[in-house]
Amino acid sequence: METLAHIRRKLEGAEDLKSVVRTMKAMAASNIGQYEQAGKALSDYNRTVALGIIAYFHDRKELKRANKKKHSVTCAIVFGSDQGLVGQFNNTLADFVKETLAKLEGEKIIWAIGDRVKQVLLDRGFTLRNLFHVPNSVDGITPLVSQLLLKSEESIHKKEVEHIYVFHNQPNASGIGYTPVKLQLLPLDEDWKINLSELKWPTKIPPQVAGGEQATLLALIHEFLFVSLYRASAESLASENASRLLAMQRAEKNIEELLENLNRKYHSIRQSMIDEELFDVISGFEALKKDI
Repeated sequence: METLAHIRRKLEGAEDLKSVVRTMKAMAASNIGQYEQAGKALSDYNRTVALGIIAYFHDRKELKRANKKKHSVTCAIVFGSDQGLVGQFNNTLADFVKETLAKLEGEKIIWAIGDRVKQVLLDRGFTLRNLFHVPNSVDGITPLVSQLLLKSEESIHKKEVEHIYVFHNQPNASGIGYTPVKLQLLPLDEDWKINLSELKWPTKIPPQVAGGEQATLLALIHEFLFVSLYRASAESLASENASRLLAMQRAEKNIEELLENLNRKYHSIRQSMIDEELFDVISGFEALKKDI
């Protein structure tokens, strides 16, 4: 039978755990805000870069379509998490990656961002080539994106890979939950140009490209790739913290239920002890009465 001291220790432990969970909830909520703000801050810049690319293609210069080789190597950059307590965040993404890559021919390799998602992807039979750490703050996104860009351009140039896709979780428009999405990062082909053309030139004045056309296009594409990876990282981090927030909310609810049960048990045992003491006092008093 549990004693009052034993239950009291459980109550203290549960209260400490509840305090930790509340702190983690507050941190997750704060992080969601900063990562969402970082992603939104790119919107105007992304539009400017896109308009610059549209200006370059105003004279309908063509891009070569990517050659689809049967035995090409496809690289998947997967943004996951380094830390736990994120529910199904990594598993949902890994299942989406597996389902998507299964439709593509050739060899598939993985660049994982996050040790936790790395383990999940390895369990699903993927070959891991590179591992990057998840940024701990908004300031850490730019160095990560720079690394990924350098490695991507180097791999394409050396013909180690032919296609690079980006996979990450994206917050839902409703603000609740997230959805796994993918983006073809490289190569940029005529299909990419067609998708980009949905954004129309905002004025009736024909755009002109100043300076060397090739250098201008390369600079614009580099910025486009940077924005794409930065946004993917920011959205992944926002989704990760949203998932952690939900996990902490469930944990807090479970702890509150545990505390309620422990308090009920504590007071029940305490009342039983008081009743026993009263019974002993009354029994002793009755015995004394009989002696008198």
